[in-house]
Amino acid sequence: MTNSLTARGSVFDIPDEPNWERMRAETGARLRAAMSDHGVDALILLMNGYVGYATGTSWPLLDAGLSHVERPVAVVLADDEYPHLFLPLGGGAFPESSGRPVPEDHLHGPVYLEFDQGVRDFARELANLIPPGATVAVDELTGAMRRAGDALFPSGPPSDAAIVLGAAQLVKTRDEISCLRRACRITERAMADVQTALAPGVRQIDLSARLVRRAFELGATTNMLEAIWQVMPSSREAGVWTTHGDLALPLLPTARELAAGDVLWTDISISYAGYCSDFGRTWLVGDKPSPRQQEQFRRWRAILDEVLAVTKAGVTSGDLARAAIAANGGRKPWLPHFYLGHGIGTYPAEAPMIGTDLGEEFDDNFVFPPGMVLVLEPVVWEDGTGGYRSEEIVVITEDGYTPITDYPYSPYGD
Repeated sequence: MTNSLTARGSVFDIPDEPNWERMRAETGARLRAAMSDHGVDALILLMNGYVGYATGTSWPLLDAGLSHVERPVAVVLADDEYPHLFLPLGGGAFPESSGRPVPEDHLHGPVYLEFDQGVRDFARELANLIPPGATVAVDELTGAMRRAGDALFPSGPPSDAAIVLGAAQLVKTRDEISCLRRACRITERAMADVQTALAPGVRQIDLSARLVRRAFELGATTNMLEAIWQVMPSSREAGVWTTHGDLALPLLPTARELAAGDVLWTDISISYAGYCSDFGRTWLVGDKPSPRQQEQFRRWRAILDEVLAVTKAGVTSGDLARAAIAANGGRKPWLPHFYLGHGIGTYPAEAPMIGTDLGEEFDDNFVFPPGMVLVLEPVVWEDGTGGYRSEEIVVITEDGYTPITDYPYSPYGD
């Protein structure tokens, strides 16, 4: 494979193998610092990506969006170096040489927070962990947790833990970036295998089966979302009707057989040790791009290059958005209900989201720090063709960026 991007500016030092003990120490310190900054004494975490970030554990999932009843739960205390982890039966796994991120006396049995009895049991556990009067933040509340709010949160309603986690996760450590790059490499190797199987008559779900099997063989721990192999319409009228009047994206795969000339927008995410990939390319089924399609690819590449030309620490989301719009003749090169780019970490899409309906003022106030990881995904589409979309992942450096994406643009280019 050829590199999709070339580093501009200084190159970020990414170790070939993550140092698990160092990573857990550094992410734990970031999380506790964010708790202090936001005046939070205790975090209660239910969401997979947040629990993994706080504890260093991961567990195999075929679909990360369907893990509810049997899932780990974490309790993080601002004055405790180690998080408390409630593991379901079957548990999770810590990476080898991880430096025991959670000692035995901080490991607990399963809790079932979808049920009233489970929440009552959890409230008794919390009473022994969280001191009276502590300020608490939680990332998710089940119905049973809402019904038992007074027992769970005797000091008053909790705040939103996502604000704390977002601040902690914005800048990645070198070892987190190593995990992200490994997740990308697993995805790219699996997708190379899938692309060789692309042909008329193949079903979308066949591509999904091939991807998931190969990704887990290569070391993936989670299939973060249902793989997207979306056949793009040549016009809005030919596509799926939407309330916002724009292209429908994403649409889930079906048993539909692909046909020669179908334009596929792919969108894939798996995780390695809790850290995600985000893979997007445009493929053609059994055909070569037309001159018009090649011109769309060249326009997409020109937009990406203009965005990358201004990408470095100290610039804002607004700077990137304006560069993309200028390169696209004054029009936004992204779908109205999506964005030009976004962060990535223990979730495929994290802050910042660039070009959303939060507006230009919001984007202008979001300044890029070095060590942030950014996914760029401009879109070029017009009536009469299936359009072009791909995704590139870069690490923000003091004077530029370092790419961690490494996949060709075939059949549009190398």
